[in-house]
Amino acid sequence: MATSARARAARPTTPPDEAAPTNVDLERYVPAFLTWIANKLSRGASQNYLAVFDVGIETWRCLVLLAVHGSISAQQVSRVIGMDKASVSRCFKSMQSKGLIAMSLDADDGRLRIATLTKKGRALHDQILGIALERERAFLSVLTPAETETLIGLLKRLHENLPAVETATARYVAQRFPKAAKRRGAREADDGDE
Repeated sequence: MATSARARAARPTTPPDEAAPTNVDLERYVPAFLTWIANKLSRGASQNYLAVFDVGIETWRCLVLLAVHGSISAQQVSRVIGMDKASVSRCFKSMQSKGLIAMSLDADDGRLRIATLTKKGRALHDQILGIALERERAFLSVLTPAETETLIGLLKRLHENLPAVETATARYVAQRFPKAAKRRGAREADDGDE
């Protein structure tokens, strides 16, 4: 009950048909801050990982999931971290050629390819981990431990709310841009046939 009250309180009070602002307030627009932070963190990490280990941020992200799960498919990586499936597949191909992962067919679904971390891949993960954790420590150093815990909780809630964002966006687009909504629906149907 508290969650639904909180959700109601978080909803905008302006009806969608009323005049909307004409500009985004970049001092308060949360998606911009999240994007800027993510882009700058990723770029800085990638530059360091490339300079020291000759791998980029995509390889690191895959290494992290492989270290946690042991083995994983490109589809699972795509779902968990939002990387495009084709990008994950290219990353896996590069990682395999470097001896960081081994690829095999899933025992339950012979069409699904599964990546497994090799000893070399695990060693690389462990080396990069030090830099990643130092970057996180420096990034969060402006927060108290309590603020860090609050931030993590809020980020988890926002992450879990992303399906609702997509549903609301689809509804908004369908109401105001019906032709675009039909094109999107057709593209999604085509993607599902692959």
